[in-house]
Amino acid sequence: MKLIGPFKQIVTLADLPLRGKISDDQIDIISDGGILIDHHGLINNVGDFKKLKNENPDAETIMIEGEQIALPGFVDSHTHICFGGNRANDFAMRNAGKTYLEIAESGGGIWSSVQHTRNASEEELLRTLLERIQFLISLGITTIEIKSGYGLDVENELKMLRIIKKAQAQTSAKLVPTCLSAHLKPRDFEGNNQEYLEYILTEILPKVKEENLAERVDIFIEKSAFQPEESKNFLLETKDLGFDITVHADQFTPGSSRIAVEVGAKSADHLEATIDEDIEFIAKSDTVATALPGASLGLGEKFTPARKLLDAGAIVAIASDWNPGSAPMGNLITQASILATFEKLTTAEVLAGMTFRAAYALSLENIGKLEPGKKADFVTFKTDNFQNVLYNQGSLSAENVYINGNQIH
Repeated sequence: MKLIGPFKQIVTLADLPLRGKISDDQIDIISDGGILIDHHGLINNVGDFKKLKNENPDAETIMIEGEQIALPGFVDSHTHICFGGNRANDFAMRNAGKTYLEIAESGGGIWSSVQHTRNASEEELLRTLLERIQFLISLGITTIEIKSGYGLDVENELKMLRIIKKAQAQTSAKLVPTCLSAHLKPRDFEGNNQEYLEYILTEILPKVKEENLAERVDIFIEKSAFQPEESKNFLLETKDLGFDITVHADQFTPGSSRIAVEVGAKSADHLEATIDEDIEFIAKSDTVATALPGASLGLGEKFTPARKLLDAGAIVAIASDWNPGSAPMGNLITQASILATFEKLTTAEVLAGMTFRAAYALSLENIGKLEPGKKADFVTFKTDNFQNVLYNQGSLSAENVYINGNQIH
């Protein structure tokens, strides 16, 4: 056994609900607390440090110096951090008034990232992926979802997913790979959307399953990518193959979030264009509504209607969407703090959205709260008040990060 503490505050999030709005007075705070961890890296107990020390005299004690608070490790449930190249010119052109189509026609957009990723060596992609993972860990993020989707053919989609698998062997963070071959139809594919989706189903996904490269599949439903009906059929066939599914939904036009719910998707991500009647539809389901404020900031678009979704009773997660085009920042804490300001989210709702609610979107039940039986994944900050984490909008750096009870940062 190992006892870590004393912490000025431990915010366990233990009794907070999975869905709907949360008030800050529902947050349970343990003052002068400790975290007792077993030899499997699981939490045995969380409580008063002195009491835990007296009750477990043989436990290895790791003393925390100065005033620090502890929170569950953050979960970034939507990223695209395996990529090659740079799209700074896209950002500059967008801010200069160019449209999405104009940028794509001038050589930018997703296709630009596809070309750079295809041309990048495996060594380069692995190195830059590990660098991005390390940055996220430094923020206190201990679980990271990572999508393919910049390969868009058998060879390069498998290359991306294999690199994510290699990265898992070189990091303590939990990586959750997702196959996003249905990001858009590649320009060099000879056939229509339906034929490309069939190509994914028959040529890519069987190999993904054979090599155990991902258990999740994503699709971008949008006018510029895949249309609603063909996407719905694709998702249903994907489920039949044994994959969990998630959807890029309602980013620019409404309607696809309803499809996500109808097919039983684990999450519907983006939702900036979601209309009120679909908010109610999502709220009555177990599909997580994932807000991606980084994309709103990168594109100058409105934010996901997180307040309305929570008030309606939805499960709302918050993720970074870190990608080279629309969301290049990658700082989940900054993005979530800004989303909270514009959507009037409580601190409890934001913390829940970055921990156990995001974990639920990834079908992970053993993380996200500091309570007995969960993984001892947590982050500490050098402050006497946990509210300072969001108040400082990402400028308060994580002091220490623990995964499975071991300090890794």
